[in-house]
Parts: sequence; C-alpha cells; structure tokens
Amino acid sequence: MPFLLRRGQKVLFIGDSITDCGRRLEHRPLGAGYVHMVVDLIETRYPGRQMTWINCGIGGNTVRDLTERWTDDYIRHQPDWVSIMIGINDLNGWVSGFENPVPPDEYEALYDGILSRACQETKARLILVMPFYMSTIRPGDEIEHHRGRMAAGLVTYSRIAERLARRYGAILVRPQKAFDRQFRKRDPDEFCDEPVHPNASGHLLIAHTWLQAVGW
Repeated sequence: MPFLLRRGQKVLFIGDSITDCGRRLEHRPLGAGYVHMVVDLIETRYPGRQMTWINCGIGGNTVRDLTERWTDDYIRHQPDWVSIMIGINDLNGWVSGFENPVPPDEYEALYDGILSRACQETKARLILVMPFYMSTIRPGDEIEHHRGRMAAGLVTYSRIAERLARRYGAILVRPQKAFDRQFRKRDPDEFCDEPVHPNASGHLLIAHTWLQAVGW
C-alpha cells in the first residue's frame, strides 16, 4: 500500500482530550500525544514534503461539540485530510447516567451530519479513529460494574463508527484492536493510568496504528 498523504497537503486532526493532549496550553500547537507523534514520524521518513498540520482537539468534547464548532474548526480550514476521533465522552456520559448524555442514536445522527458536511463543503478525505477503552474487561464481563458497562457500550458506539466509515468511504483506524493485541502479553497499566487516557506509550501505539492505515 503506498503512502496516501501527498506533498503540500493539509491534514487536520479533531476530537476530544486524547487528540488535544495539551495543544492549547504548554504543548502548542500539536499537543504531546499521538498527533505530534504522527507528524514527527511522517516528517522523519518523508522530509521536505511541506505539509500543513492542524490539531483542533478539545478536551471533554462529544460529537455535539464537534457539530457546534464544525464550521470554525473544520470547514474554514479546507483540509485535504481530516482525522476524527470522537466518542469516548459520548459513551461515558451515556453509561454513567450523566445529565443530558449523548445516546447511540444521537451519536450516529450527529456524526453522520458532520461527515456529510465534510463531503459536501470540502474535498477532504476522511479518517475515522474508533473510540477505545484500555481494559482487559470484555463485553459481558462484570456488566454490573462501570468498566464492564463501558466495554459493552463500546461495541455499540464502535459499530456506529464502522457503519459511517463504510457509508462515506473513510479510512478506519482501530486502536482497540491494537490495544487488545498488546494486552494479551502486557498489562494495561503500561499504556495508561486509567482506561480512557493513554500515556506516552499508549499514544505511540495509536500513532503507529494510524500510520499503518495510511500506508506510512
């Protein structure tokens, strides 16, 4: 598979805290997470391509937030590629019983809406990074506990992302499969302090999975 990103292209990343990773504070402008790692690895292997990299992640965001800021933080940039990672806050709010959560049907409708706008109002190719949860608990295990409910709910939200990727011809990045493969040999604590936010090793695994999907 050839490397899909071309010389001079603009690539925009958008999502929640995993994408943000300090890009608005001490780690401007790309953050200290997988986005920065993706950029560094691409520019190391393919120097001099004069590409533009934009990180528009904001911690705590759900797909509702992306919908509200889609024009300012995505459409106006007119990128050649957009990489979207969204869903873990939607899932957590729904599983935890937060006030006014984003249930699966709304998640799908709003996600479909921003992808439709992306296709109609820009020429960008789409990369959807599926939500993930770094735990060895699998769907059906200890369903009465929070981690078990998260694992079960993740299946629902992930299937939505898969359907939308097929609908819009998007490249699909699957961090959960990459983490599960590691967890057969390594403890989750090597990748995170808690199941939502990866440490540097977890971000590197996401970056590697993302790069594999685009033929790096």
